[in-house]
Amino acid sequence: MANALDHKFDSLGHGALRKATWRLLPLLGLGYLIAYIDRVNISFAALEMNKDLGFSAAVYGLGGGLFFLSYALLEVPSNLALIRFGARRWIARIMVTWGFLAVGMMFVRTPIQFYVMRLLLGAAEAGFFPGVIYYLMNWFPADQRGRAISRFYLALPISGILMGVVAGPLLGLRGLLGLSGWQWLFLTEGLPAVLVSGLMLWALPDGPHDAKWLSEGERTWLLGTLAAEKQGSQFSSDHGFARTLTDWRIWLLGAANICILGVAYAFNLSAPAILREGTHWSISNVGYLTAFASMLGGVGMIAAGIISDRLGDRYLPVAMFLLALAIAYAVMGHFAAPWVIVPAYATSIMFANAAQGGFWTIPGERFHGRSAAAAIAAIGSIGMIGAASGPYLWGLARDHFGGFQVGLLALSVTCLIAVSIIVLARRVR
Repeated sequence: MANALDHKFDSLGHGALRKATWRLLPLLGLGYLIAYIDRVNISFAALEMNKDLGFSAAVYGLGGGLFFLSYALLEVPSNLALIRFGARRWIARIMVTWGFLAVGMMFVRTPIQFYVMRLLLGAAEAGFFPGVIYYLMNWFPADQRGRAISRFYLALPISGILMGVVAGPLLGLRGLLGLSGWQWLFLTEGLPAVLVSGLMLWALPDGPHDAKWLSEGERTWLLGTLAAEKQGSQFSSDHGFARTLTDWRIWLLGAANICILGVAYAFNLSAPAILREGTHWSISNVGYLTAFASMLGGVGMIAAGIISDRLGDRYLPVAMFLLALAIAYAVMGHFAAPWVIVPAYATSIMFANAAQGGFWTIPGERFHGRSAAAAIAAIGSIGMIGAASGPYLWGLARDHFGGFQVGLLALSVTCLIAVSIIVLARRVR
């Protein structure tokens, strides 16, 4: 009898998690794919836009980074609003707002307009990523969470593949209907967010309690497992909002995130220009290279989730991925030959994706309930200091030194700082 009950229990759990995986992760991943494209498509637009509008590297870098300033300020309020209004309505609201603003980028003409639009776009998108991470914590038990987050986060490298494939043809539409190629890029890549927002409103449940595609037994198993896990956790329980934000562990992880995001966006917003300068390839060929590298990034992302779950150690894999990333940036900074830059670039994308995917499994083992929502958003907000300053400092270095080498070496050092912080966090956890 006991064996029969255990089999039924396991069957319910397997069914619930399988349904959650296939019903939620592709939909949420599609949303993040669109979000990331609309966030960084200026990296390809800049190949024409900066020349057309007369933007210097510093102007472009400042505009690229301002997105993350408004994003950071609104991440925590957005996650609290998600709890208040429900994931379905709030995520749909985020998407439709940023979609219209992403399209509006095509009307930018001056540096001030560029700065304002990037600030508004950051404010509109704020809360989507931390909201989804918190949402997934309410669906997947801890021993499955790393794989769930990495599968959702797989949208990041897929977005790179898509951008790499379509950027060249879209920029090639220059002159059609009197629009520049970069205007076609913003128009074409902004509209999907508006359309998918309706899909979110229709298909996304607020939680397991109102998922009609779960059987009653599967719902009971899932809610019971998550509740028992929360009650038995050796780490933080659901503390108040203010107490959570004063927890020193949040600030330590936030400092690591400053380094991780600062490196990621400083590099990604200039990667097409780095590759074009280093290889002298056409825009289309550079796009194909970024698409190939993003495929490797997807491999790294999936591997990070599996390694993290199997080891039961959320810290060590992230530190190792960041160390490998530091080496890749150092190689690109020291050697200018295409036969070195191309494999080093592809390697850097793989380990950068693995590090980012692995990093977001850490907060879930330490915080629960409203504490988790606040902690995830706070760590993300602190990290946005790096995302905002990294592209601007990169642009200043490019204007001053006339090349990318110094910036790449600085990124390598920043990765090593992140490794030190992650190791420290692991030792004192």
